[in-house]
Amino acid sequence: MIRVAVRARYSPLVAAALLAGCSLYSPSASGGFQPASHEVGSGSSSGYIQHVVIVIQENRSFDDLFSTFPGADGTSGGCMAAPSRLRSSLVPRSHLRSAPCPTGDEYVPLQKVNLVAPCDYNHHYNTFLDDYDNGLMDGFGSENGNKVTCPGKAGTAVYQYVDPQQIAPYWTIAQQYVLGDHMFQTQGSGSFTAHQDLVAASTVLDGAKTKSLVDFPDHTPWGCDAPAGTKTDQLFFNGSKLQDQYHKGPFPCLTYETLRDLLDAKSVSWKYYSPPVFNKRSGAHAAGSLWNAFDAIKAVRKGSEWKSNIAQPKIFFSDVKHGTLPAVSWIIPDETNSDHPGNASDTGPSWVASIVNAIGESPYWDSTAIVVVWDDWGGFYDHEPPAFFDNWGGLGLRVPMLVVSAYAREAYPSQPGYISHTQYEFGSVLRFIENTWALGTLGTTDQRATSIVDCLDFTQPPRAFTPIPSKYSRRYFEHQPPSNEPVDTQ
Repeated sequence: MIRVAVRARYSPLVAAALLAGCSLYSPSASGGFQPASHEVGSGSSSGYIQHVVIVIQENRSFDDLFSTFPGADGTSGGCMAAPSRLRSSLVPRSHLRSAPCPTGDEYVPLQKVNLVAPCDYNHHYNTFLDDYDNGLMDGFGSENGNKVTCPGKAGTAVYQYVDPQQIAPYWTIAQQYVLGDHMFQTQGSGSFTAHQDLVAASTVLDGAKTKSLVDFPDHTPWGCDAPAGTKTDQLFFNGSKLQDQYHKGPFPCLTYETLRDLLDAKSVSWKYYSPPVFNKRSGAHAAGSLWNAFDAIKAVRKGSEWKSNIAQPKIFFSDVKHGTLPAVSWIIPDETNSDHPGNASDTGPSWVASIVNAIGESPYWDSTAIVVVWDDWGGFYDHEPPAFFDNWGGLGLRVPMLVVSAYAREAYPSQPGYISHTQYEFGSVLRFIENTWALGTLGTTDQRATSIVDCLDFTQPPRAFTPIPSKYSRRYFEHQPPSNEPVDTQ
């Protein structure tokens, strides 16, 4: 059945913008739309969940991995506009109810492709605006690919979905546990800010909340180890609209509060498993130079926790085996295992399965929630428009989310495979952690975000674990040498 994004999901802010004919990127001074703040889950996570593991994969939209998943909000095709027409006018999404595509757009069926993708497409702030195209979600074909391997415009190539057989572990997890089909990036941007949002729920830089980081620094590493003079990009809200200020932001060694501060204040243990920032042999930048969020947080990078709380990804398995898993973990994969387009590797789904299996086959199973998210959309088509906009460049585009737990909500009694249609953002994961340990709040997007607690049901007995089959074993990853490849560029 063909579904081409026909649902109109406007906030009052967006509806008012449409009626007034003003830009959707003119948020209110208060920071924009504020969804209802409430918990929906069956019981509090406190007392049941003692460990949260956040696994962060790379650069895939929801439709790219789950567009054909039964019962999920997917699609079989989308609309593609000519680049010359992008962002030309405000067109209500209801226009799509009377025709497959707006006048002048091409309808493009999603094509089934391999997980190993040759092209790394643009996925920065201005690309996000083009893709979104004032709510029409038809600008994806205008993106550029790698200048050497994929020159020129993406065209129909980004209108795709990955062969489900090649990502079988992800589908098995979704069939057995919880798939979130309305998880949105905190900001319409790339990996740098996405990884920040997963530790801070925001990249707001000033007390007036008018400036926020966007895109990525102009040199690597993307953090305190960057060369002197490195600048970030930033968005500035001037009271009526957002301005994209290229290389006008601060040096990427940041002082804003993160979840680490709340965890430390309550003596809740945490660890950030990430590839090394530098290759010890060569001294060159390695994968962690782009994906280690805490390398950009001054209090961690310049403090003792850089040695005690930052570890390589494979150490996770050792910590589980030896009973030293912290309460809160972030796991950043080696580039090879990340699902990142252009890395010529198919190990990502098995990598995630190995993490789930390590927990599932350990004493931690009954007390752990595993959350798998992809940091940004990677330029791939997604039909679902962001639900609202704020003063900091969000919400961004939709990405997949998987939640694994002995208490994962079931679709029906004793029938696994629940699909949560709740609207989430990255702050939803942080809010769940904050509520589980009564940490308080960072006062950023975690305040407005709906917790992912409704993915769990503590009225049901903890279910037994069944291993997730995968192509590559846990042993493979335990002995895998680091690639030292900082492949990401955005």
